[in-house]
Amino acid sequence: MKLRVQNDRIDSRRALKLRESPAVMQPDACERGAHTGNGLTPTLQPELTRTPAPGGGAAAAAAANPESNEVRVNMTSKLGESSGGASSRRSRVNSHSHSHSQPHGPNRLPHHSNSEAELDPPDSDLDSGEPSTSLSELRCLFRWLQKSLPFLVIVCFKLVIQHALGLAVGVGLFTTFLYVNKNIQTQVFLQGRHSKLQCVWLLLFLISSTLLLYYTFLPETLHYCLIFLSPTIEPLGFWEVLWAVGITNFIIKFLFMGIKCLILLLPSSLVTYRTQGRWVMLSEELGQVHQATAPVPIWFRYLVTYQEVDGTPGLTLGVLLALLYLILKLLGLYGQWASFLKTVRILVKGEHTGSAATRSQCSEAGDVCPICQGEYREPRVLICQHIFCDECIALWFNREKSCPLCRIVITEKVYKWRDGATSPHLQIY
Repeated sequence: MKLRVQNDRIDSRRALKLRESPAVMQPDACERGAHTGNGLTPTLQPELTRTPAPGGGAAAAAAANPESNEVRVNMTSKLGESSGGASSRRSRVNSHSHSHSQPHGPNRLPHHSNSEAELDPPDSDLDSGEPSTSLSELRCLFRWLQKSLPFLVIVCFKLVIQHALGLAVGVGLFTTFLYVNKNIQTQVFLQGRHSKLQCVWLLLFLISSTLLLYYTFLPETLHYCLIFLSPTIEPLGFWEVLWAVGITNFIIKFLFMGIKCLILLLPSSLVTYRTQGRWVMLSEELGQVHQATAPVPIWFRYLVTYQEVDGTPGLTLGVLLALLYLILKLLGLYGQWASFLKTVRILVKGEHTGSAATRSQCSEAGDVCPICQGEYREPRVLICQHIFCDECIALWFNREKSCPLCRIVITEKVYKWRDGATSPHLQIY
């Protein structure tokens, strides 16, 4: 009897303790995961349940199940207390789980923030749409070129076959121009030591190339362009006009390059080096004026020509376009004509780059030319009192306006065509 009363007291004390305890003992999820991860299965899983009682009294009962080794504790309380206890228990469990996960937070937060920082720029780029749009357009263009490349190669091959003769003529004229132009500059630089045989060869080469070209295209009468007449090319389309103008431009270059060869063939007793340079420069300026005026009749005829279907509006539009072309051409010729007049003035009056130096001035300067580092040959003293050889300073002023030593401006114009060079500019309009 005493043992039974003691057991009842112990049970009531346990129930009071469980009822007054602020926390509920539950196994943590992390601990369970750890146990299961280690391969150990718990043999005892305490489960605490609460059941509300309508009477408001509290009774505790503990029962042990030998098969499952579970201990169940039934607690009774009021409905309000049970709900409050459940909510407080949930809040405590959440806070408990948060507190357990908090130590791992600092290790995971930087990685998470870095991943967000890495993802932010692409999102902003996608929102703006500019990089993705440009890349997509480039990809589409590349794919189009890749797909169209075989067709473009076929079309280009067909065009080359159709215009093989014209392309061959263009390549031949261009290579001839480069070869002759380089050799003429070399002969002008050699001054009195140039080879007259080389000049004769260059002259014959230019003449034979021109005659062969005109003989090949004799029905088109391309030589009419040299005397400001329209050739008999039918039909006179855009490509035909462009082809005729290009050939005429090269032929005019050849014509004045031949004139330069003739100037080089003159004896030095008749033409000094300075006079030779002036004549070469004048021939180049005159050749550029001829190149600018030769295409005018061809383009004028092309612009005025109209179809009968167009009627009066087509003729009116053609005349207006031709007049506009003439105005632009006159404005361009005005600048070239001014440069040509300056060259003629230099040829007539001579160059005033300096005067002849005396023997005492040469001895004071050391009897050594600063350019060629040799003895003076026809020394010239500039306005800055520096002395140079006549030929050396003439070559210098082909590209510069100032003194080689003190950089004082001596001349107003650079005589860039006095070295025998021919302009590679192709005048097509």
